[in-house]
Amino acid sequence: MNYLALLGTKGGPAIRPGSTMPTAHLLHLEGCPIIIDCGLGVARGLIDQGLALKDIGHIFITHLHSDHYLELGPLLHTAWTAGLTKIVQIYGPAGLDAYWAGFLTSMQADIDLRIADEGRPDLRRLVRFHVIDTPDVVQLGDIQVSALRNIHPPLVDTFALSFKTARSHVVFSGDTAYFPDLAGFAQGADLLVHEAMLEAAIEALLTRVGNGDERLRAHFYAAHSTAAEAAKIAVAANVKALALNHLIPSDDPDFGEAEWLAAIRPIWDGPFYLGHDGLRIAF
Repeated sequence: MNYLALLGTKGGPAIRPGSTMPTAHLLHLEGCPIIIDCGLGVARGLIDQGLALKDIGHIFITHLHSDHYLELGPLLHTAWTAGLTKIVQIYGPAGLDAYWAGFLTSMQADIDLRIADEGRPDLRRLVRFHVIDTPDVVQLGDIQVSALRNIHPPLVDTFALSFKTARSHVVFSGDTAYFPDLAGFAQGADLLVHEAMLEAAIEALLTRVGNGDERLRAHFYAAHSTAAEAAKIAVAANVKALALNHLIPSDDPDFGEAEWLAAIRPIWDGPFYLGHDGLRIAF
């Protein structure tokens, strides 16, 4: 069965009592488990979906904001301690290898000890990095993986991702401002997973964050899409279903499903999923 599990649906890296977790997904496509983004909590989320960590093989990182790759190193290390023996292929922007090198340095004593004391394979030999720098990223058996550079300043190497087979097509917007070209990239997809910001809740969120200034508000509007804009992309792309994730905000009790529906339903009237941690969408 093909499905997408939303492991973490919060936009941004901070967690507070009662909040959801930062961005991570498990795409199970044609029998292949694929991880997209590794925000805090990804390992726990994968386990909760029934995936043995030793079975991970392919990870994609959309961009280098911490809520999308903070737990990449800990996930790989934990998978290793859980029995990983095969090479994990990781695709993402330039710079991930430097992050990994720093993580290995921070954990060198533990890694060397476990190799000598427990007879484990060398973790450093079980990870391969591939820089996304062309639209055609990789062919994973029957799955064609493509990338489209989106708009998420100040970063430049930031991508939407498409996973397509002869029978199924799922597209992730990544973090992006309103980007009409995404509609062509996602045309006819079975599922569009799009980040979204609820405009009505932004001022309350800025107050709650407390330690940002006008630059944080400016970032929201320059680098993210409103729910209505995500709905416009879904309509233009003629997708079969729309899921909103990387929600800004995801954890304000004053703004729930009714407010999100009010933002999208005047534009998108098709199948809709409002992301929450652990949501599984079959297609």
